[in-house]
Amino acid sequence: MGTLTDHEAVKTFKLHGKKPNPCITAGTPTLMKTRYHWRNGARKTCDPIVWRTYWDLRGASCTVLKRESGCWMFDCGEGSQIQLKKSCIKPGKLTKIFITHLHGDHLFGLPGLSCTIGLNCAENRPPIEIFGPVGLRKYLRVCLELSQSLLGFSYSVHELYCSHSDFCQSGNTGPLDLSTTDRQHPNETLGRPIFENKDCLWQVCQESNLTVFAAPLKHRTMCFGYVVQEKQIPGKLDPSLLKQKGIPPGPLYSKIKDGESIIAPDGSQITPNEVMGLPRQERKIVILGDTCDSSKIKTIAADADVVVHEATLADELKEACIDYGHSTPGNLIELLKSLIIHKFDS
Repeated sequence: MGTLTDHEAVKTFKLHGKKPNPCITAGTPTLMKTRYHWRNGARKTCDPIVWRTYWDLRGASCTVLKRESGCWMFDCGEGSQIQLKKSCIKPGKLTKIFITHLHGDHLFGLPGLSCTIGLNCAENRPPIEIFGPVGLRKYLRVCLELSQSLLGFSYSVHELYCSHSDFCQSGNTGPLDLSTTDRQHPNETLGRPIFENKDCLWQVCQESNLTVFAAPLKHRTMCFGYVVQEKQIPGKLDPSLLKQKGIPPGPLYSKIKDGESIIAPDGSQITPNEVMGLPRQERKIVILGDTCDSSKIKTIAADADVVVHEATLADELKEACIDYGHSTPGNLIELLKSLIIHKFDS
């Protein structure tokens, strides 16, 4: 399509009752790069109206995994609370928060969301566990301390330490002081350090039949991708088959659900395979932070059912995209091919 001037774009979208899309407003991809690259003096070249509407559209948010026992959030940008209000997810249902890296569009919403959760939470609310790169504890402590914010619940921050991977970089602004302030927040319980294993993977946490792993991603700062792995779930027990074999409801049902064989009244052995349906195969979800190279997560992410991966710029801007530590759609396709995704949830 032809290039629209700034005012033409604003006028066009107002006629249709919509806000301007920054890509259309900027015209061609090349023009978008030169005029709207906020790392290259965009504030000086953009029309004030268009710049303002760009930020009206911006809403760095989060990804939420909804479970029966609670919800897990991955990253928490400044627009997370707005998006949560539009969804069926209640902030009070959050039990775990995973931060991929300490850039603002993945982190700035965390202090505010924490305060919102504390407004209406029950007195016996379970603690919230927060996981992320080293430095996350200091960030949250300082934000809550300087804003004099008290929460109505307890929380803990578990930090991922990186000592071997060449992907774990300190950032492009020089060494960072990640040492934690000595003043522990009144609602904080001390979290644990998490170190990588010999395979350069972090076993972040385990709850019920889910285990969360982390792997390093190449970005401009220390960054991680998370893999939520589900254990295989046994098939459903068919009570009618047990009753036919003379087994009344009771403790033996629990034993066979746990995979143990039992003995029928006639002395015959009953195995779980005889009275239980097919097991449900384990599922795997992969949620990555910003990256220009996700090769370190390929092994643990293989055969994933769902992959959440960024694609910041178009393929024709690949060189500039990689320079800033991000991916293009082509990078994503290459990763998906390497994972050989072939499982589908019925």
